[in-house]
Amino acid sequence: MSVSEARGVLRERGLSGEQVVEVIEDFERRRYLDDRTLAGHLVTSGVERKGQGRVALSRALAQRGIPRDVIEEALAELPDDDAERALEFARTKASSMTRLDPEAALRRLVGQLSRRGYGGSVAMNAARTALREASGPRPGGVRFVESD
Repeated sequence: MSVSEARGVLRERGLSGEQVVEVIEDFERRRYLDDRTLAGHLVTSGVERKGQGRVALSRALAQRGIPRDVIEEALAELPDDDAERALEFARTKASSMTRLDPEAALRRLVGQLSRRGYGGSVAMNAARTALREASGPRPGGVRFVESD
């Protein structure tokens, strides 16, 4: 729980402003509340389990009431591999879209990537690459080549 979320819960429970401040300070001193640690855990979870990009991660942290400077610190810890993560996600989805019209498949895949927080050019490049790979020749198939 973020400090902001805890503050809201305490207010809902009817504590006065002064009591809320005292409880929050006590919880922070005991390390029950730590926005930096929470932000780090949420970023790791968002990347590893949900495949989220920086935009989605930033939005999720802001919705939890985590301060902007803490969000920026947590995102700075991420390697700059949004393009690789986007391509990895796109590859998992592209094979199921090969039966669609190529333009429809591209739109759907770019939409999925965008909803996960990848920027427009990153999403478009990853989707094109993944769809091209998925529609290409299957490895291990029979290939006929001209002989001399």
